[in-house]
Amino acid sequence: MWQAREIYQQNRLNKPHGYLESASFTDVAVTCSFWVLQSDVLTQHFYTMGGQQEEHQSVQLFREYLRIRTVHPQPDYDGAIKFLERLSVELGLPCKKFEVHPGRTVVIITWEGTDPKLKSILFNSHTDVVPVFEEHWKHDPFAAVKDQQGNIYGRGAQDMKCVTIQYIEAIRKLKSEGKRFPRTIHLLFVPDEEIGGQNGMAAFVKQEEFRALNVGFGLDEGLANPSNAYTVYYGERSVWWVTVRCPGSPGHGSRFIENTAAEKLRKVLNSFLDFREKEKNRLNLSKCLTLGDVTTVNLTVLQGGVAFNVVPKELTASFDIRIPPTVDLKAFEEQIKMWCQNAGDGVQYEFHQKGMDQTVTSIEKSDPWWNTFSSTCQKLGMTLQCEIFPAATDSRFIRAMGYPAIGFSPMNQTPILLHDHNEFLNERVFLKGIEIYSSLIPALAAVPPLEGEA
Repeated sequence: MWQAREIYQQNRLNKPHGYLESASFTDVAVTCSFWVLQSDVLTQHFYTMGGQQEEHQSVQLFREYLRIRTVHPQPDYDGAIKFLERLSVELGLPCKKFEVHPGRTVVIITWEGTDPKLKSILFNSHTDVVPVFEEHWKHDPFAAVKDQQGNIYGRGAQDMKCVTIQYIEAIRKLKSEGKRFPRTIHLLFVPDEEIGGQNGMAAFVKQEEFRALNVGFGLDEGLANPSNAYTVYYGERSVWWVTVRCPGSPGHGSRFIENTAAEKLRKVLNSFLDFREKEKNRLNLSKCLTLGDVTTVNLTVLQGGVAFNVVPKELTASFDIRIPPTVDLKAFEEQIKMWCQNAGDGVQYEFHQKGMDQTVTSIEKSDPWWNTFSSTCQKLGMTLQCEIFPAATDSRFIRAMGYPAIGFSPMNQTPILLHDHNEFLNERVFLKGIEIYSSLIPALAAVPPLEGEA
């Protein structure tokens, strides 16, 4: 199913969907097996004698997972856990569950290595997905509809239920071939990533059960890439959620009252948004910088006031700030403090989230983990683009504990649609991802013992 005798170059714009390159008939002549080459991805499809195409079992599993409504604010985690437990039985691998917070359980499927004393390889994915605005979707976001082009629509199609199934199906393939590897492989499935991960990965990495996994290297989610390249993330921007409180003199709305909260708020907004504009221009004028290399500032919440004719005694503004690892965080906070002082008396700021860890994973050729990952991708003919992740994933918690981790979702030639309406992933890209993990898993799990390992 994973190899063909002949591979031909073709342009998918010039060849019709389902173009047949070679065929072989079964002994009983009940079904026909055709190799299909589409956009440089080789898959096998099955047709009944009546011509009806039967879907690839990995695609069926992917669509089944998409239909489990693990959407906030009330994700069906029980449904996801039962699904994963069933798959662990199919794989013949042990499954463990740990409740890290009331109603929040992590699931671990483990494939023990031939030398379990060696550091393990962790493949992480989260089970939850963000809310949807169904009126903006062309299909039911939880029906996993597949159109004639093979695009599979569903919340989580890119972020990140695809990766979960790609892990599992790659393991299934390797086990069916009788493969074994020195290092233990852990598949970790965590809740609540989409709401900050505090009751998911952030809690789990502090527990003895996580330390017992003996992690040496981790893989987590990345983003799609519209080009032929694949994006790899070796670090993340720090997330700061800041609220600025502007007190002022209250009074009747008909008067020119001095020292109002609004006057102070205007100065605060100008300071934050002027800085935002500078960073935006720096990104737009550079051919080298990516979004993860600059600081983004966005005004997300404004609050205050009680009536049209009453000048409020306080107004507040909240900002979402993402800061790259190259920025001095202490100096940046001093800048925020100065903006508040310049706005007027009594203006204060407070943090709702303040990420201070700026750990990045080595992407030097001398690093054995990165060298193995990148050289394996190179052998597969993949072009890698290394960047700082512009948002936040659970891999930040893994890095903060001192473990190297890479963010990677094998989705090239795909628009970035995470959290967007009509999120989809093409089945050819999805199946290609399984092939990629089928090469990455053996390579990483066979990294020779490193200094300090038993």
